[in-house]
Amino acid sequence: MQNLIIVESPTKARTLTRFLGADYRIEATLGHLKDLPRKKLAIEIKKSAKDNSFEFSPQYVVIPERKKRLAELKGLSQKADKVILATDPDREGEAIAFHMLHELGAGQDKTKTKYSRIVFHEITKEAIDEALKNPGKVDLKLVDAQQARRVLDRLVGYSLSPLLWNKLSKRWLSAGRVQSVTVRLIVEREREIEKFQKEEFWRIYGIFTGNNENFEAELTAKDGINYETSLSFDLFDGKFTVSYTSIKNTGEAEKIIADLQTPFTVSAVDKKEIKRSPPPPFTTSKLQQDAGRLLYFSSKKTMQVAQRLYEEGVITYHRTDSFNLAEKFLASSKSYIEKNYGPPYHSGEYRRFTTKSKVAQEAHEAIRPTKIELTGSELNKVNSEFNKDHLRLYEMIWKRAVASQGSDAVFDGTTIQIQSANGYLFETKGSVIKFEGYLKISGRSGDDKLLPSVAIGDQLNAKEFTRLQNFTSPPPRYSESSLIKVLEEKGIGRPSTYAPTISIIQDRQYAEKIIDADGKKTNRFKPTDLGFLVTDFLVKYFTDIINLPFTAGMEDSLDDIAAGAKNWQPVLSEFYAPFKESLDKVYKTAEKVEEKTEEVGEMCPECQNFLVYKTGKFGRFIACSKFPECKYTRNIVEKIDVKCPKCNGDMVVKKTRRGKQFYGCGNYPTCTFAAWKKEDIK
Repeated sequence: MQNLIIVESPTKARTLTRFLGADYRIEATLGHLKDLPRKKLAIEIKKSAKDNSFEFSPQYVVIPERKKRLAELKGLSQKADKVILATDPDREGEAIAFHMLHELGAGQDKTKTKYSRIVFHEITKEAIDEALKNPGKVDLKLVDAQQARRVLDRLVGYSLSPLLWNKLSKRWLSAGRVQSVTVRLIVEREREIEKFQKEEFWRIYGIFTGNNENFEAELTAKDGINYETSLSFDLFDGKFTVSYTSIKNTGEAEKIIADLQTPFTVSAVDKKEIKRSPPPPFTTSKLQQDAGRLLYFSSKKTMQVAQRLYEEGVITYHRTDSFNLAEKFLASSKSYIEKNYGPPYHSGEYRRFTTKSKVAQEAHEAIRPTKIELTGSELNKVNSEFNKDHLRLYEMIWKRAVASQGSDAVFDGTTIQIQSANGYLFETKGSVIKFEGYLKISGRSGDDKLLPSVAIGDQLNAKEFTRLQNFTSPPPRYSESSLIKVLEEKGIGRPSTYAPTISIIQDRQYAEKIIDADGKKTNRFKPTDLGFLVTDFLVKYFTDIINLPFTAGMEDSLDDIAAGAKNWQPVLSEFYAPFKESLDKVYKTAEKVEEKTEEVGEMCPECQNFLVYKTGKFGRFIACSKFPECKYTRNIVEKIDVKCPKCNGDMVVKKTRRGKQFYGCGNYPTCTFAAWKKEDIK
C-alpha cells in the first residue's frame, strides 16, 4: 500500500497532496487526538516520603470527538508500508506526533523503520522533498516541554478556579498562570490611570518668515534654561515618563508672548544625513502587534488568517520567535530587489538579524513568503477562496520580509534655532528623504517636512505667536498590540498563547474593550468590576504566583525543559509544594468575598426593594438586591439607533450563550428578527 503521512488539518493535507504523487496518502488528525479530560484534574500526584518531592502522572484520554478518526488512522496505518508524522514543528505538533505513535503501537515495530517524524517550516514541494529525505524521530524534549506546560496550567487552573467558585460564589470563574497575570496588568494599569493627577501646561509656537517662506518653530528655552522637562513614574510593568513644559497657565504664556516683540536671528543651523535601516522580518509577536495596529485585527484573527496562509503553502510557519531567514530566501530577495527596484535598493550584502528571544530556535525562520515572486496581487491564483483579510496580512508579511533586505533609507535632517534679542530660543526640525532605500519596498509613512534655506545670522520676521493648552496624560490603557508587547518583553506566556489568553479574559468578563462616545468598541481594554474582584483576591492570597517575575521565571524553566537542560518533574515539584501549602491555607482561612453592587436607581417590581447590577457568566444583568429571597432578574437592554425592518420595533444588543454579540428585535418573542452585523439590519 501507499505510504501514510499524518498531519493536523485537512487544509494542510490538501496542500501536501498537490506536491506528492500516488505513493503517498495524506490524512489529518483534526487537531489533538489525546488530552487531559475536561471535567477532572486527571493528574495523579504522589509525594515522596524520602525527600517530600512530588511526582506527576497525567492521565491522557482520547478526545471523544476524535475516537472515530483515530480508529480510521489506525486502520490506514496497519495497511501502510510506512507511516510518516508531519505535524507542526513546535511543542503542540510534537505532542500530537508522540500521542499518535503511542496509539498506533509504534513500540511494536520491531524493524524500527515503519514510523518516522519529518519536520518542515514551509509547505512547498522543495521543503517536503527535503524533509522526506531526512526523516527523524519525535523530539522527546519538546514533548516533555509541552507536557510540563500542560500539567502546570492544569494544576494552577483546576486548583484556583474551584477556590474562586467557593470564595466568590460564582461557579463559572477561572484562573490561570498566564491568564491571571494578564488580567492583573490591565487592573494595575486602570488603578495607575485613576491615581494619575493631570497637570496643566502650555506650549508656545511662532510663525517665522525666512527666504520668503513661512515655517513654524516651538519655544524651547530662555537664557539657556529649557522649558521642556519630564518626570518618570514607576508602574507595575515598568517606567512611564511624562513630558511637559514649565509654563503652567495661560497668564504665564501671555506674559511670555508679550515679551517676544523683539528682533529674531538664526543662531544655529545643523544639517546632517540620517540613515534608517529596515526592521527585521516578522516573528509571531511582532506580526500580532502590527496586524492589530495597522489592520485592526484581533490577535485571534491574525493567527487564524496566518494559519490558513501557512497551510496553503504561501508563508512559512507562523509560530516563531526567530528573525532568521533561509539562505535561499536571502538570495532570491537580492535578485528580486535588483531586478524590480534596481541594485542600489538592495543592501549589498545579506542582512542577518540577531534573535533576542531566549526561546527562539535558530533552526526556525521568521515569517516570510515561500515564493518571493508571489506578490499580493497574485495570491488568488493559489486559492480563489482567499479573501481581503488573507490578502492584507500576506502583503504585510511579504513587504516586511523583502524590505528587510533593502538598503538604508537616507534623509537630510535639518535643525534650525532662532534666538530673540532678549534670550528666548525657538527650535524646529525638518527632514527630506534623499534616497528611499527599503521604504520603496515597504511603503513610506508620513510626509517630508521642508524648511527654508537659512544661514546663521539671518534676520527673521515673526509673523505671529500662538499658545496651546495641554495637560499631562496618564499611561494609556492597553490595546491588544501593546498588551502583547509587554507580555513578550516581560517573558509572560509565549506568542502562540497570546491570542487565546486575550480571548479568554474577555469571555470570562474580566476585561472589556472600551466603548467610545459614538458607541463604537475601541481596541483599548479596561477591567470590569469582576476583573478587579478576582485580581484583588488572587493577589492577596497568591502574590508570589500572580506576579510578573514569577511567571517569567517559570517560562524560563519551561524553556530549559525544551532545551534539555532541566527535567520537567523536579521543576513542577518545586512549584507545587509551596503552591499547595498556600492553597490549603486559603481554603481554611479566607472569608467569602461579596461582589460590590451598584444600584440601578429603580425598585424591584416584585418586592419593591432596590434593583442592582450583577455580573453573570454571559455579562452584566439586573437583579433584586434581596436575592435569593427574591429571584427577579432582567437583561440590560442596550438599544441601537436602528429600527427592526420587520415590525419597526427597537433593535437591541444581545449575546448568544457563548457570549457572541448579535442584534435582535426588542419585541422578541413576538418578532424574531435578528442579525449578526448592524449593517445587515435592512
